[in-house]
Amino acid sequence: MGTCFSPRGRIAKVPVIALGVPVLGGCATFSRDRGFGTVEQVAAERLHKDVKWPRDGGERDSVLSAVKEILASPLSPDNAVQAALLNNPVLQATYAELGIAEADLVQAGRMTNPHLAYLRTSQGGERKLEWSLTFPIVDLLSMPLRTRIEGRRFDRVKLAVAGRMLDVAAVTRTAWIEAVAGEERVRYLEQVQLAAEASAELASCMERAGNFTRLDRMREEVFHAGTTARLAWARQGAVAGRERLTRLMGLSKDFAYTLPGRLPDLPAGKPEFKDIEAHAMTERLDVRAAALETGSLAGSLGLTRATRFINVLELGPAATKEDPEPWKRGFEVSLQLPIFDWGGARVAKAEAIYMQALHRVAETAVNARSEVRESYSAYHTAYDAAKRYRDEIVPLRKKIAEENMLRYNGMLIGVFELLADAREQVGAVIAYIEALRDFWLSESELQAAFNGSPAGRRAARPVVSGGVTPNPALAGH
Repeated sequence: MGTCFSPRGRIAKVPVIALGVPVLGGCATFSRDRGFGTVEQVAAERLHKDVKWPRDGGERDSVLSAVKEILASPLSPDNAVQAALLNNPVLQATYAELGIAEADLVQAGRMTNPHLAYLRTSQGGERKLEWSLTFPIVDLLSMPLRTRIEGRRFDRVKLAVAGRMLDVAAVTRTAWIEAVAGEERVRYLEQVQLAAEASAELASCMERAGNFTRLDRMREEVFHAGTTARLAWARQGAVAGRERLTRLMGLSKDFAYTLPGRLPDLPAGKPEFKDIEAHAMTERLDVRAAALETGSLAGSLGLTRATRFINVLELGPAATKEDPEPWKRGFEVSLQLPIFDWGGARVAKAEAIYMQALHRVAETAVNARSEVRESYSAYHTAYDAAKRYRDEIVPLRKKIAEENMLRYNGMLIGVFELLADAREQVGAVIAYIEALRDFWLSESELQAAFNGSPAGRRAARPVVSGGVTPNPALAGH
């Protein structure tokens, strides 16, 4: 590229183009991992999980084999997250953004192709030939700055893709919690429904025998009908939760898995975290990505200012020949004249975009501190509420049930009082399931707040427990 050929086969040396040879020799090239190493590192350090980016059929088959092995045992939250990180189709599509950003980086390190112009005219026996080969000098001079700008952008894309990977992990963990809690809620509501059905049948028999009023019988039937409706919604909620988890893991109907029978127990002690705001500011990926974006825009502003007057400058060898005269050689310069546009508007736009980015960085920092404080408060509140259900409310309901059984055996209360107390006891257990679910959701939300994962925080927003939910299918959505 440093030489050009004349029609007579002579080689014309082009000193100015030779100046670009060292730059061209140092052009950016594609990396072996396409930037995926950053995603792998984040997954290993923050989740202790593996991530894969299959590029061919063999790697894809290996991933499917690993997923099948994970699903062979009852699915734990960690295994659900691992399956999603390996097989989630949206996440796999997101990885392609790494290749796109690196391609832009490599392109920024390469000069624009030269411009070849050739002219041939003839009239009678006379002939005129002209040719020129020009190279974009501005591209050559601005190449280092453009490469740095695209390099920062590539680093930002790496963090953005890693953040989306953390999003998938957080949302999958949340979906697992909701799915397990949904199925557990169904089992306890089935107990309530059985008690309500027995109570309604007994009330109908006693009314026919004249030992029960019509009003009391209708009350028992209303409770039975309401419980049946709540159970139907709970079953639908369990189906929806399981299907959402299935989608996040990227599974088809050919993949079957088993969920555990209950949520994990509440930790023995209240977990504490220190310096949560400082941790969020140093570890959150959105904060780091915002800082990189500002640096990239600052570089772009510098490039805009540098080329505000001249953004098209081409230089190269040229030659002309008119028969019967010999070839005349020289050079051609092509320059865009700043007559109508002096570049002020482009510079003003770049400065406005840069200032906009600075304010967004400040917003990101403020939100990061606020979100981690809010999530930590919800985490403690959910733990205290679940602990109260576990240590006080459920044990007291159990003791009350035992006392009522003794009173029933002593014929001090009737069967309807005993059935009503059984319903209340099961209702307390359901409330504890929801309180325990809220704690694990708040734990997932807190981790998302530390990582800067907005999708995870939205998905893990806890639902305040308050007994049996009338429509569990809509809870938490």
